[in-house]
Amino acid sequence: MFNPHPIVQSLPLFGGHHCWIIDDALIEPQRWVERAAAFAEHFERTRGNAFPGPEFRLPEPMTAALDGFLARTVRTSLSARRTLQAYSRLSIVTDPPERLEPRQWICHRDRMQVPPGQRVLASVLYLFDDPRLGGTAFFVPTCESSTADLLVHESGVLDAAAFSAKYGIEPGYPDDNAWFRRVAVAPPRFNRIIFYDGALFHSSHIPHPELLSADPRRGRLTLNGFFTCRRSAV
Repeated sequence: MFNPHPIVQSLPLFGGHHCWIIDDALIEPQRWVERAAAFAEHFERTRGNAFPGPEFRLPEPMTAALDGFLARTVRTSLSARRTLQAYSRLSIVTDPPERLEPRQWICHRDRMQVPPGQRVLASVLYLFDDPRLGGTAFFVPTCESSTADLLVHESGVLDAAAFSAKYGIEPGYPDDNAWFRRVAVAPPRFNRIIFYDGALFHSSHIPHPELLSADPRRGRLTLNGFFTCRRSAV
């Protein structure tokens, strides 16, 4: 399923953090695009998830294969060891900027609350050809961590008008603002997978929302993985 001889590249982010990039990840990537198209009517929005489009949860064998690929390639480089739990999904970004909720106007972190001895890793495998559909952006707060935490919290509880008035952030996909600075973008490429620390602020980078489509053969289709792992000893 996955390339047995991957070539790993590093994208430096900040403070010693890296995003790890592997091209030609899947042996037969087009089969996954066709599978997504065949199951398009089964994609659905997940309650409580801020992802701006429908998703399709993948079966355990696929998640296990993805986790095995992580273990063979960059898990150690991400200061992690044995995976405790994981899941994966196909996702497709579809929402126009005006439909987004405040929590989707800003970058986010994956599962912030984990015990000290654990860490969350994430992956994105790009399954589209048009690079204009965008990669993955990484951010750092330009404010105190407590302020950033409050902003993230209030993005989920304030209505759009109140949130925009308080923080000066307008509706749209995340970009630089008074509270967060974009430090890097992992560029997309068909059959490229990236792995990174899910505790870093990040978001989909959507420079041309007018190109989004719900058709898996034309839209911003990705295969996403999330892994809770033991933290490596320092």
